[in-house]
Amino acid sequence: MTEKKPDPKVTGIRIKVEDDVAPGRYANMAVVTHSDAEFVLDFIFLQPGRPDAKVNNRVILAPKNAKRLAIILNDHIAKYEKRFGKIPDPAPQDPNQQVNLIN
Repeated sequence: MTEKKPDPKVTGIRIKVEDDVAPGRYANMAVVTHSDAEFVLDFIFLQPGRPDAKVNNRVILAPKNAKRLAIILNDHIAKYEKRFGKIPDPAPQDPNQQVNLIN
């Protein structure tokens, strides 16, 4: 009997979410910066009525992966809006400033 060889194009990645990561972190502000080598996304929770906030998550991506993230996020937003209705557009902001996610 011949053993079937696995298709090299098909890969399986097992992703485990640790218990301390599973609840996630809420963010209502994001700051995005970049260099020629990477994009840095800082996610922040700014508590209403308080003047200070701390970064609670930082994600560093290679430019190609940042672009992949933008594409998949846009795809998921389109799917969400098709199912649940249009998400209101946020107020325009200066593109050189931080992105405040608070309505």
